[in-house]
Amino acid sequence: MINKIIIGSRKSKLSLAYTKKVKELIAKSCKFSKSKIYFKGIKTSGDLLSKKKISQIGGKNLFCREIEQKLLNKEIDIAVHSLKDLDSLETKGLVIQAFIKRNDPRDAFVSKKLKNFFVSSTAIIGSSSRRRELQIRLLNNNLKIKNIRGNVDTRIKKIDQGEYDGVVLAMAGLKSLNLDARVKKIFSIKEFLPTAGQGVIAVQCRAKDEKIKNILNKINHKRTEICAIAERSFLKTLGGDCDTALGCYAELKNKKIKLKAQLFSDNGFRVFNLSKTGNVKNPFLLGKKLGNEMLKKAGSNFKKKR
Repeated sequence: MINKIIIGSRKSKLSLAYTKKVKELIAKSCKFSKSKIYFKGIKTSGDLLSKKKISQIGGKNLFCREIEQKLLNKEIDIAVHSLKDLDSLETKGLVIQAFIKRNDPRDAFVSKKLKNFFVSSTAIIGSSSRRRELQIRLLNNNLKIKNIRGNVDTRIKKIDQGEYDGVVLAMAGLKSLNLDARVKKIFSIKEFLPTAGQGVIAVQCRAKDEKIKNILNKINHKRTEICAIAERSFLKTLGGDCDTALGCYAELKNKKIKLKAQLFSDNGFRVFNLSKTGNVKNPFLLGKKLGNEMLKKAGSNFKKKR
């Protein structure tokens, strides 16, 4: 019998919103009292080093490693993450036991000054993502891209203060913080392929904690899990680092998984697009096959980093 559950996550407004959602799902699905579910806010390297480029401080698991350590040390029972922040190589002793039903996976353009993303002037657009930077250039090469860091609300504040003319952010985060009214354009999946796991909340626990695993099984969204496994398998096969610009998105149709992927060359001058359909029963294999096909297609234009 579990008397209490301690959930750990970052302290950002978005992380708090995600944690609240997980707490409510556990209380509803497992008939567990909310008063017995506690929260522990954890500062991560990404939060502490918020002025530097992610690539300069080793972006893999930058927003997760301290939370994972608390989980391994048994200071918390459950860790809540944005799936896109988690390394595709799972930390030994830990497991993602629940994938919460996917929110909007698309990217969106937010601006106070500009009414249209496709402006001809050289506006300054904020992005900390190499993928987004190169995708923006594909759609509008007139724009100037400038590094931006901080939580979703912090980035929008920088827009309001005139430091940037616009920013590209995930719709999932904007919706969760009720900021979707600030959006000037929502990009389609076809024109702006999201990163692996975008829009998915991942709930992690210790691999040997059977009681917690049983609880998390009840809030897992199977369709989201299948898509997430395919996307993360593709990511893992590519063996990229925090500077690798790639997108991938899986969706289920008629008991099949369709996985779309995009990879930019190391120098950013070339882009490769592929898609593949596979059996819903083996999403990992689909991601691996498409990853290997992508590596073959990119050839010497892309080098695996690990």
